[in-house]
Amino acid sequence: MENQYNYYDSNEQQSNRSDYNYYEDSPKPKKQRKVPKILIVIGMAVVFGIVASFTFLLSNTLGSKVFGLNKSATLKTTDKGENASLSKSVKAVTSDVSGIVENVMPSVVSITNLSVQQVKDFFFGTYEQEAESAGTGIIVAQNDDELLIVTNNHVVSGSEKLTVTFADNKSVSANIKGTDVPHDIAVIAVPLNELEQDTKDAIAVAVLGDSSKLKIGEPAIAIGNAFGHGQSVTTGVISAKEREISTQDPATGQTVKSSVKLLQTSAAINHGNSGGPLVNAAGQVIGINSSKLEGSSVEGVGYAIPISDVSELIKDLMNQETKTKLSEEKRGYIGISGVNVTDEYAELFNMPYGVFIKEVQDKSGAKEAGMKEGEVIVKLNASTIDSMATLQEELKYHAAGETVKVTVKTPESAGKYKEKTYEVTLGKKPE
Repeated sequence: MENQYNYYDSNEQQSNRSDYNYYEDSPKPKKQRKVPKILIVIGMAVVFGIVASFTFLLSNTLGSKVFGLNKSATLKTTDKGENASLSKSVKAVTSDVSGIVENVMPSVVSITNLSVQQVKDFFFGTYEQEAESAGTGIIVAQNDDELLIVTNNHVVSGSEKLTVTFADNKSVSANIKGTDVPHDIAVIAVPLNELEQDTKDAIAVAVLGDSSKLKIGEPAIAIGNAFGHGQSVTTGVISAKEREISTQDPATGQTVKSSVKLLQTSAAINHGNSGGPLVNAAGQVIGINSSKLEGSSVEGVGYAIPISDVSELIKDLMNQETKTKLSEEKRGYIGISGVNVTDEYAELFNMPYGVFIKEVQDKSGAKEAGMKEGEVIVKLNASTIDSMATLQEELKYHAAGETVKVTVKTPESAGKYKEKTYEVTLGKKPE
């Protein structure tokens, strides 16, 4: 082992000396410095990027000029000046609607309805109980003797006494001019001679807009006597148009399908807002707040009757004679017994909504006028009749001995009816 160690040791030393002498006696060659691999990779990436960019620009330029490609890359704007900018809306929408509300509020009134309702007791009997409800109205016109206010029919339905409170907090009694149940519209009147001059100076007639030109997303402002606490304001937008819904008449319990397609708005509409105005950014009335879809999972869904769809109806109701309720002893009776035409009967037999006449009583005004069993009463004078409750409510304004026009639908063949009008002299209540 020692010899082997010496062998390797001697050779290694000799080799080292030989190398040493070589470098000492000869000029030293220059060592070639190796380029790090990372620099090579970076350099190649740069070169590739330059070539790729040049190729892309060249092809893009040729494609645009020769083949007409990429012309849609430039966005068009409404600005025709030298400095292009994003297109801007002509009308600015702000969150401050105080100026609009200030102009509209004098035309808005609060309505209190004192009615008598049938209430079931613990033993399944019934008794009468006074009930008070709140709503809103819009001053729409004035004639020689009266101030005319439009509201919802369900706001005044079943009323024994109506009270209107104006912008100056003064209150007076009101009477009904006319009602229409399917459209949920009513017009009430306040005698001008019952208004003080201060009140006349504080109120105004509303400006009506054109609801047919509304656009979804347009600002909307709802004003009304929410929860009976006085006028309040909520804001939102027009969420949708031409909505079809059904509501329930609180006085009769009858389910009523709206005869018009409604506006849907995100402006909050609560109890008491019904009958109030939905206005646009110009302060014009574009709708009559009618109902609110309620539920724990539903928010921001309110409905309004488009003002343009009921403007002619409102005019007709305004031109009716003002009604005053009569005592039970003075009220007139037609002399029929009937039942309501329900949704089921209307769909099954293609019947019109109204009161189906089951029997015409002998020696009654209906019998003498020629009314027949099987006919369906749809109107009394100009007021729409859709149930026995509506007919009985309407008769409270007409005295025995008075002649009224009763419009019916007479069956001609299966599912086909012809309209006919009878002049009926009302009789006294049978003993």
